[in-house]
Amino acid sequence: MPQVKIIAKNFMDMVASLPAIKLDMLYRNQFICEAILRSLPPLAKKYVLQILYIDVPVTSKSLQEWVVADGSSKHKVAIDRLIQLRVLEVIDRKKETTYKLNPTFQTNLRKHLIYGGILPREPMPSNVTARLPTLEELDAYAHEQWECFLLQLISSGQAERSTSFSSSMMRIFQRGLLRQREKEAPRLTDSGFQFLLMDTNAQLWYVIREYISNSEEHGVDQADLIAFLLELSFHTNGEAYNLNTLTDDQSAMIKDLADLGLVKLQQGRKESWFIPTKLATNLSVSLADSSSRKQGFVVVETNFRMYAYSSSKLHCEILRLFSRVEYQLPNLIVGAITKESLYNAFENGITAEQIITFLQQNAHPRVAEKVPAVPENVTDQIRLWETDLNRVEMTPAHFYDEFPSRDVFEAASDFARMHSGLLWEDAKKMRLVVKAEIHTLMREHLRGNK
Repeated sequence: MPQVKIIAKNFMDMVASLPAIKLDMLYRNQFICEAILRSLPPLAKKYVLQILYIDVPVTSKSLQEWVVADGSSKHKVAIDRLIQLRVLEVIDRKKETTYKLNPTFQTNLRKHLIYGGILPREPMPSNVTARLPTLEELDAYAHEQWECFLLQLISSGQAERSTSFSSSMMRIFQRGLLRQREKEAPRLTDSGFQFLLMDTNAQLWYVIREYISNSEEHGVDQADLIAFLLELSFHTNGEAYNLNTLTDDQSAMIKDLADLGLVKLQQGRKESWFIPTKLATNLSVSLADSSSRKQGFVVVETNFRMYAYSSSKLHCEILRLFSRVEYQLPNLIVGAITKESLYNAFENGITAEQIITFLQQNAHPRVAEKVPAVPENVTDQIRLWETDLNRVEMTPAHFYDEFPSRDVFEAASDFARMHSGLLWEDAKKMRLVVKAEIHTLMREHLRGNK
């Protein structure tokens, strides 16, 4: 059974992976310096702020003196993170290691704290934009766009309205999440099935990560794209910003981000503008933040019956990945978790833990307060059914018997063992089983010993 795991990194993991030259270029932007500061672990933030106005290197011993006795592990995590992001520069001396802040980062963060930052664009006046969507309408729009995006991934025929995703978005689908053979419709890969069970934050980070990774294919520098996305997170949710303030590359990016529901595009009589949604303004927030997670909707009973209080077509399609959906009412999906439906999920690369995590994260508020939110007999049985498939491993092999003498048998057994192809042997009855990949070599060896 295939075992695949999707890792959804956040922005700061991607920033840390950039070359030193590009990182220094990013730190020329004051808003990026603030975004980096926001993303740091609490102890790392403390270190940065305490040495922000110290222009000489600080010894490792001095930093450790700021930590309580049982905080050594947090201290190590903080220092490692600061070094990864090149916020701290390490100066090795013969006697003791010392640290100093990255000069570019230090200078621009100081300016930002003293003078404040000014975005390259200001919100448009209300007399130009007329009526803008309310925050509730904007959240609904972002949710609808994201659902449409995921439905397009499941099947292009599932979306309730026509979709017009850009070619760059479709390339993200094709790379890792979908596969397509000649004269066949696109199908989900193992990673694609797993992607659908991830929470919205993790899904968003996966898509953004792939989008950034593919950016250089169409001539956009990764550092410029990361800078723009981080800058976008400082815009005000619900305010309108003129599209004419964007560069050509940024204009192309904003259309792709609109596909994902990060911004809403609107056209006036003379001007066009974009409106950031909550997804965009939370971009610099860590994956660990769960404040934006939606209210759960699934109730699982001890008899494996499942009730999902939702009218979403997307929720229904996701539940079909690992359960048998029996009927759907206007605001209720009724189904059951069966052995057959789970075997189908396991064959598609979804693991038992991913299914259990999905059910726990999306538990209805009435059951989410209980411990456990999903009955133990159900979670235990899901894990047991998964182990059923892992109990036997299939290996192509060949069976040999009727050896003319014990010397020939022992020579064949040693030959197979030497080539790491011996799977089983019965010395008493002179029988053995070898891997199919060494069958040709084995035959040549036996012919040579006749």
